[in-house]
Amino acid sequence: MKSDLVVVYHRQPYEEVEHEDGTVELRENRSPNGIVPTLKGVMGRMGNGAWVAWKHAEDPANPAFERVIDIDDSYGKYKVSRLPLTKEQVSSFYHVTSKEAFWPILHGFKEKYNYDPVDWSTFREVNWAFAEAAANEVSDNGVVWVHDYNLWLVPGYLRQIKPDVKIAFFHHTPFPSADMFNVLPWREEIIRSLLSCDSVGFHIPRYAQNFASVAHSLTRARTVSDEYTADTMTPRGAALSERFTPTLMEHRGRKIRIEVNPVGVNVDYLSDLAEAPEVEEKVRAIRDWMGEGQLIVSVSRTDYTKGNIEQLETFERLLHRRPELHGKVRLMLVSVGANRNMTAYEEVQQKIEELTGRINGTHGTFEWQPVSLISTAIPLAELVAYYRAADVASITPLADGLNLVAAEYCLAKATGDQGALILSEFAGCAVLLTGAIPVNPFSHASMDRALDQALAMGPEERASRMVELRQSAKRWSIAAWSDRMTRHFHELLNPQPDTLS
Repeated sequence: MKSDLVVVYHRQPYEEVEHEDGTVELRENRSPNGIVPTLKGVMGRMGNGAWVAWKHAEDPANPAFERVIDIDDSYGKYKVSRLPLTKEQVSSFYHVTSKEAFWPILHGFKEKYNYDPVDWSTFREVNWAFAEAAANEVSDNGVVWVHDYNLWLVPGYLRQIKPDVKIAFFHHTPFPSADMFNVLPWREEIIRSLLSCDSVGFHIPRYAQNFASVAHSLTRARTVSDEYTADTMTPRGAALSERFTPTLMEHRGRKIRIEVNPVGVNVDYLSDLAEAPEVEEKVRAIRDWMGEGQLIVSVSRTDYTKGNIEQLETFERLLHRRPELHGKVRLMLVSVGANRNMTAYEEVQQKIEELTGRINGTHGTFEWQPVSLISTAIPLAELVAYYRAADVASITPLADGLNLVAAEYCLAKATGDQGALILSEFAGCAVLLTGAIPVNPFSHASMDRALDQALAMGPEERASRMVELRQSAKRWSIAAWSDRMTRHFHELLNPQPDTLS
């Protein structure tokens, strides 16, 4: 039976657990928080669903697994089509093309861009395989929902294979301006593929405007309609604010809806977790450990876009500038390695470790180490305890599509908890969360001011700001995103005369 909604995403929708006897268990994701459970939630609400992902195979022609399997879990019954890819294919299309060529351009780092090792024919080949698998699974009247930049060519190929199918694309990273995007030599091929969609989605209005600008620069696509951006998504004067949001584009007679819908976090799950007895106990232990001192937390992956080095340098300047804070403040930096096999990330991690050692060696004592560096993933329950216990969260990426850590910090705070959030203006969520201390991570003065302000903030202001932050974080929840995407797919499948005109 063909599916009404086919999700195309590089990751499989479960965890593979290999047992000692060699058997493999497909285990449902333990946490309902995160992008995979979110996508599965939408798929479950659309009825008969399918998922397309890749899986490693020594010989793709004869993979040692079933290509298509049936899954029955708490999200419902659905099929998973698993593309057999070799290690060389995965390395080429994902680690090289996506991470070394696309990733730096998406985030505005031209100096990190590396075109030379890209094998574009392999990228096309893998994207074509994803498109074929999706075409095999989708019903004639269904929707194929493609996710993120490593599958940019899938919509164009799918349109060739199945011309009448509805195609939606969602972009989870920033989408850069034309001046930045057009560095890519494959720019026109990518944009024409995206313009073959029925809808293209982004987190915030700025990314939608950038997409429209790129399309205007490379094709005869035009913006048919736009609307005033809602006040809840465009704080005046913010670096990523946009006063107008494009809603409809046209290219070669095709109407393309532009959707702006930021992904959120699972509000109920985080709230329940924050009040769990074991978390409460951990919070008390952390606060006893801190005594009268203040705890700053910062959580991200190890990546040159995340601002971890700038974060450490700011903290180092604080300790030089204000010796009276020695022994009274700690920074807990969680910087989880993304891929230690990639040179760019290895260099960032090495620099982080060197800075941490220098700060602790210069300023630390036997009783007090100013920086705690954690480079492995922390279970969410433990992380929530640190969020609750922390006086300040400092989230200062140089560029970030959205950043859910900032929202998690706010939602982990139980009613009455205090806390200050320092938030980069260049994180997508900066236009959504009200009550944060905005910071420009490219400015030492701005970073220093924000940290001083957060540490000096009184209990009353921290409490009032946290009320605002929690309210705005709840507005952009997983539930709200899922509701809007479900309505959007029903509109695509059952268009009204005024819906797409």
